[in-house]
Amino acid sequence: MDLAERWHGTIINADASQVYRDLRVLTARPTANDEARVPHRLFGQIDGADSHSAAAWAADARAAIFDTLAAGRLPILVGGTGLYLRTLLDGIAPIPDIDPDIRAMVRSLPVDDAHRALADVDPEAAGRLRASDTSRVARALEVILSTRRPISEWQSDRIGGINDQIRLNALVLLPDRAWLTQRIDARLAAMFAGEARAEVAALLNRNDIPANAPVRRAIGVAEISTWIAGDLTETEALARARMATRQYAKRQYTWFRNQPPSDWIRTNAIDSNALINLFEIKLRT
Repeated sequence: MDLAERWHGTIINADASQVYRDLRVLTARPTANDEARVPHRLFGQIDGADSHSAAAWAADARAAIFDTLAAGRLPILVGGTGLYLRTLLDGIAPIPDIDPDIRAMVRSLPVDDAHRALADVDPEAAGRLRASDTSRVARALEVILSTRRPISEWQSDRIGGINDQIRLNALVLLPDRAWLTQRIDARLAAMFAGEARAEVAALLNRNDIPANAPVRRAIGVAEISTWIAGDLTETEALARARMATRQYAKRQYTWFRNQPPSDWIRTNAIDSNALINLFEIKLRT
C-alpha cells in the first residue's frame, strides 16, 4: 500500500483463496480500511458457491492489469499462488474439454494404478511425476486418454500469456523462517479470537456450497469446522491450523526460492522502506 501511494498504484490480488468473498478474515484479505486507502482489484469478488480456476483468474487479472495501465496507474500484483502467476505470465495450454466418462474413470483409480496406467501411455509424464501426486497424475492420464496427445505437448503450446506485453518487476519475499513462524502463529491466534469462527459457521450454513468446493479447502476451514462440531477444542483447532499454515508456508518458500526465473529479485528484507527501495531502483531504470 505504501508503494501504491507513492507510485499511483492499484493492488491486484494473486492469491487463490482471497478471491472468495466468504472468507475475508480467515484468508487475511485486506480490510475495508485498506481497500479505502488505495484501489484494490480481484479481492473477494467470487462467491463461495462458484468454483474458480487459474485460467479464470488469469483472464480477470489480465483485464485488471490493462485497465489499470489504461488509467495511468501502476498495477501491483500481490499474492503467493504460483500457478496463478505462471498462467497469467506464460499462458495456458489449450487443452480441450476432457471426455466426462474418461475423467470419471481416471478419478476413480487408486493413485498407484493411475501412475502405472500413465507409465504405459505417457512414460515421460510418469517419470516426471511422483506416484503420490494424485491430481497431476490423474490430469496427465485423462489428457492423453481423451486427446491422444501427451500433456507436455499441450503445455508447449501455451496461449494467452502477457509476459511479452508488459515490463515486469518481480520481488520474492523470503523472510527469516523463525520470524515467519511467529507471524503465522500470532495471526492465527488473532483470527481465532476474532471473527474466524463466525465466518466459517456462516460458510457451513450455506447449503449451496459442496463439501469439495475450493473455498472449503482454505486453511483453517476444516480445523474450525471440527471445533464448531465439538470434535476439537479451540486450542486443538488452533494448533492444527498453525501447523497446516506452517507446512503451507514451507512449500511456498521452497517453490518461490526455486521456480521463478533467476532474474526475479529474492530478498529476506521485511522493512517496508527497504522493500520499496528495491522496487524503486528497478522502476526508475
